[in-house]
Parts: sequence; C-alpha cells; structure tokens
Amino acid sequence: MTAIVAVHGVGHHAPGHSPEEIVSARSATWAKEVATGLGASPTEVPLTYAYYAHHLHRTMPVSQGADGLEQLEREHPEAIQEIVQWAESLDASLDLGLPSVTAQGRLAIPLRQLVSVIAERLSLNGRLTRAFIAMFFRDVALYLRDHEDPARKAAREEVAAAIASTGARVVIAHSLGSVVTYEALHAHPELQVELLLTLGSPLALPHGVFDRLWPGPVDRTGQRPSGVRRWVNLCDHGDIVAIPRPLKQHFPTVDLDLTDSIAPFDFHSAAPYLRSAAVAATLAPFLDPFSGPAPRPGTCRPSASKGCWS
Repeated sequence: MTAIVAVHGVGHHAPGHSPEEIVSARSATWAKEVATGLGASPTEVPLTYAYYAHHLHRTMPVSQGADGLEQLEREHPEAIQEIVQWAESLDASLDLGLPSVTAQGRLAIPLRQLVSVIAERLSLNGRLTRAFIAMFFRDVALYLRDHEDPARKAAREEVAAAIASTGARVVIAHSLGSVVTYEALHAHPELQVELLLTLGSPLALPHGVFDRLWPGPVDRTGQRPSGVRRWVNLCDHGDIVAIPRPLKQHFPTVDLDLTDSIAPFDFHSAAPYLRSAAVAATLAPFLDPFSGPAPRPGTCRPSASKGCWS
C-alpha cells in the first residue's frame, strides 16, 4: 500500500505541543478524514502528517484579538497590497461585483470593510471570514518573506524530510502547504512522487504567491517539479484563496484540474476536502489493494492514468 504524506495549510500552528506530538495526533485525524471519503478503515490509509508551522512562528508572538486584521496591517503592512490583488482576482474569478478596491494603488475602503463585503456577497460568516483572511495572509507573509529566509528553508526541508523518510509516493498538500510542497519538491528533484494532489491551492494567486515562488515562473508559467509523475488539483467553487481559476492556466502541466462543490459553508478547511468524493476517487488507485467497501453512489475508482474527470 502506497505511503501518503499530507501537508497542512494555514492555521495549524500548535504552540505548547512538540512537533512529534502534533504529527502523531494529526496523522491519525487526517487518515480518518481520508478513510471516511473512501469508505475504508483509517488503518487502510498509511498517512503521515508533515508539520512545518512551528518554523514560521518560532519568533512570533501569539496573535491576540477577535479577527486580527488590525494586527495584520500593523505587523505585515506589505500584505495589504497582496490583499488588494487577492480581492481584485477574487472579483474577476467569481464576479462578485465588489466596490472599487483600489485608489491610486491603495485600498479604497478599510480592510475590515472589504473582507466583510466579500463575506456578505458569498453568504459567509463575516467574523470567521475576517479571521481566516488575517490568518491566511499572515502565514503567507511569514513563509514568502524571502527565498533565503531560514524559516522558509526549514519549512520546505521539513516537508522534504517527511516524504523521504516515509518513502511516500503520494503527497496531499492543502492551501499554503501546496506552496511549501511545490518548493520542497523543486529543491529535492531526487524525490519521486507518483501523485501530487493539491487542495484549495493559492499557487496561482498573483503577486502575493505566484510571483514570489521559487523557482519563479518562466514566461508567466509555473514549472512542474521534475519528480512529480501526476499532478491533480482540486478546489471548491467557493474557495476564496484558490484563485485565479483554472490553476492549469498558470501551471499547464497539471494533469487534472477539478472544481467541485465540496462544502458550501466551509470554503477552505482541510477536512471537507479530505472527505470528498473527488479526493477518494483520485487516491483509490494508489491504495491498492483497497479492501474497503465499494465507493458511495456518485463516486468512482479511476485508473491512475486517467482519473474520473476530463
């Protein structure tokens, strides 16, 4: 059975616990979520959780306050321009009809108001959306500060080490974890991965992520890591950071680029993605022999080369 490494996204920092404790507990939790989608036992999903958040937050104070947008503006003023680009890309991707976002290159309305308007347009919980955006762009700022930043290097080395030590041939990377994994696999071309499955990926997010990747895009095109045999990307219709779409526009070597309705009111969390029929159908061929029950109606077991969608 093929070993799996799963790489977390934003919001997974757990101060007060050792990395070993976190890896043990969350490996079990994520295996259970994947097994639920497959209709299998967690023991049939050999998954190891790759934990890197402690490298990014090592010197950072614990965030205070209800949603942290003011703290984000104070601690990472450079993130405001990234949020401008995000909001404009989100509007273009989802046709939200947002008010004018920029005025002479700056936010035309207060950040808190902008995020609240986006939440309203998408029928999301405004407080939770503000909290998520503050957390997402804080972690992006922490990781993408500089290509040579020690924390960035340590995070991608942590992911590479997890893949190497487990001998994993399948890597699931969620959210910011897809960025860390992308760079880790580029830094270590000796790592041979049969399947890279990216979930809710912001890899194509202009300026804030795409233009700061290492290695950088060539002619506005992202480069597939040489050791990846098959790359499948999945995003929820309402995922507000997996933009612009399709990812394949910016990363043409993605083999399968899927958009699905994963969780209408939980647009970016890892658990609904991991439990989804699309993830189950993508992973099932790599978990042979798969001894669980037949997939639920509406799911399928694709071949490793073709998948279920075109």
